[in-house]
Amino acid sequence: MSIAEVAERTGLSKDTLRYYEKAGLIEAIDRGTGGRRRYAAGDMDWLAFLLRLRETGMSIADMHRFTQLRRTGGSTVAARLDLLAGHRDDVEKHIAALQDHLQGLDSKIAHYQSLLKAQAGTEPPP
Repeated sequence: MSIAEVAERTGLSKDTLRYYEKAGLIEAIDRGTGGRRRYAAGDMDWLAFLLRLRETGMSIADMHRFTQLRRTGGSTVAARLDLLAGHRDDVEKHIAALQDHLQGLDSKIAHYQSLLKAQAGTEPPP
C-alpha cells in the first residue's frame, strides 16, 4: 500500500507516518519503483498495535521503548510484558476515573431533569 492509502486507513497523516519511521517506531518501509514507500500487511499490523497503544494513552517514549525491546528479540519478552502490564494498569485506572466522572454527570443530569419536571408541574399550561 502507498503512504496515502495507509494514511487513509489508519487516520494518521503522511507526516506522522514518516515521523514514526524516522523515530524508529516502525521499521524502514520498503520502497517501490520511484522510491515511494510500499507498506506490507505486517507493517499494517504493527501500525494497528501502535495506534492501540497511542489511543490508550501510552507515551511516544514508552512506545519507542517497547519497539526497541521488540527489536532486541526474545530475551526482552519479560520486559515487554512488564511494560504492557504496567500500561494496562494505567488504562484500568483511567477507565475507573472516567466511570466516576460519568456517575457524577449522570447524577447532575438527573438533578436537572427533576428540576425541569418540577417546573413543568408548577407552570400553567400554554
